[in-house]
Amino acid sequence: MMEEYTDIGAVTPEALEISRRSRRLISKMIGDETLEDRIRQRCVIATGDPSVADILRFLHQPAKAGLRALERGAPIYVDIRMVEAGVVKKGHKSLVEAFIGKGDILASSRGITRTSAGVLALKETLSGSIIVVGNAPSALLTLCDLIESGQAKPDLVIGVPVGFVNAAESKERLRRIEVPSISTIGTRGGTPIAVAALNEIINTYARTNR
Repeated sequence: MMEEYTDIGAVTPEALEISRRSRRLISKMIGDETLEDRIRQRCVIATGDPSVADILRFLHQPAKAGLRALERGAPIYVDIRMVEAGVVKKGHKSLVEAFIGKGDILASSRGITRTSAGVLALKETLSGSIIVVGNAPSALLTLCDLIESGQAKPDLVIGVPVGFVNAAESKERLRRIEVPSISTIGTRGGTPIAVAALNEIINTYARTNR
């Protein structure tokens, strides 16, 4: 399968060959049976760290949920613009939008983070969406509040915020909620893992619907 692997983000022959060679190497370490395996592969490639495969957690069939959401053209919300920039924009019809900057007045009035305020500002549109948090634990905690209170029901949450303040705790809380999710254990995470996980789902969707 790795010989035939096609990455829609690789737009030149050299880029595609690099992608395929990387996949061949990593698939021997991780396996290549499921879409979850391929998400692990892409996250390892994005970080250059094989141990990342061991800290990823998949709950409530998130890969399938992501594919179904893309089929419906579900909006994709991300925490910051760096994640927004990294998400592949072709191969699907979903809008990609960042939380940051959407609730700045609310952030000032309440004294909360801009990403948390963005989640609250867009809460009416979050049900049925794909949500990706790679950097802001506060945004993930706010999202968990909304889901637990029944105010939002996203189709998929990729929650991998990085850091030492509330990052591990926010992901532990996400894993206690019955929502399809991809997360990491502990303090590690960040934009590369968040983008890699979503882009592999997009890549699979695009390849099966071309």
